[in-house]
Amino acid sequence: MKTTSRQLPSFKPSRRWLTPGAIAVLLAFAVVFPQQVAKDNVWNLFFLMCLGIAMGQSWNMLGGFAGQTSLGHAAFFGIGAIITRVLWFHGTPFFLALIVGGVAAATFAMIIGAPTFRLRGAYFAIGTLAVAEVLRITIAQNQPYISTMPGSMIAEYNLPSRYWLALGLAIATTGAAYMLLRSRWSLGILGVREDEEAAQATGVHVLRHKLLALGLSAVFMGLAGGVFAFKQISYYPEAPFFPTFTFEALMIAYIGGLGTVSGPVIGGIFFVVVRERLAANLTDVHQVIFGALFVVIVLLLPGGLLEIWDRSKRLALRVIRR
Repeated sequence: MKTTSRQLPSFKPSRRWLTPGAIAVLLAFAVVFPQQVAKDNVWNLFFLMCLGIAMGQSWNMLGGFAGQTSLGHAAFFGIGAIITRVLWFHGTPFFLALIVGGVAAATFAMIIGAPTFRLRGAYFAIGTLAVAEVLRITIAQNQPYISTMPGSMIAEYNLPSRYWLALGLAIATTGAAYMLLRSRWSLGILGVREDEEAAQATGVHVLRHKLLALGLSAVFMGLAGGVFAFKQISYYPEAPFFPTFTFEALMIAYIGGLGTVSGPVIGGIFFVVVRERLAANLTDVHQVIFGALFVVIVLLLPGGLLEIWDRSKRLALRVIRR
């Protein structure tokens, strides 16, 4: 008996549950596996993956959804880190300090948003990078000494609690990205990404939608910086302002799948695991190899690693139709 096109919809219900099922399995693994192994290197690896997911998802809200390629997200990360750490060290409850750090990052984003959004394309990217670098240099000149946790905090230091916080942030950031794409603002934001002039001609307030994407992106990047500050025992205050954090977030979004919700999740896991393995085994040339790998992925898979899944689904459908 031949398979007809009318019989194909019977396959759809099973496909509909693939993504939620994959998310449930991934969450269960993220919760159970570190506890079963219970080693510091595993806790640290999973922390870095969650932080990477949050950073990539944050950058994706502006760069992927709104189409605004920012090279200055390290400024938001650094503001979140320094505000959270200073308030925390001076007696403010950590979670309150973390929220204030995220709000401070968003406030700074709103201040620079309108002027920088007057720039387009490469000029916008260069402008945001310049703002972040000015902020980094200012912090380096005024805060030249290492920031170290007080002895009492070091005595109570617990790595698993840092991981649970990073996991919660990764889930919250991914949830926010999901809700943003399903909100009434999504069509306007996506329209700005595709064609600003056309979106404006149809009644979309371009600047307002850009600022919304920037504000949400900055909030979560600032929270990621606060989580980073919570984990690090000591570092120079200028370190979270390094452009490295911007480019890591950008690469995670591109590697996984730009403009998608699940892309930064895949990209964050892939980025951290591959980077750590290369750094452990090929210390001298790991950055060169990873850079080449990033270029290959972008060239062969313009949609990121998520494109492999899409191609597999199309192939499976063609096989079923036959």
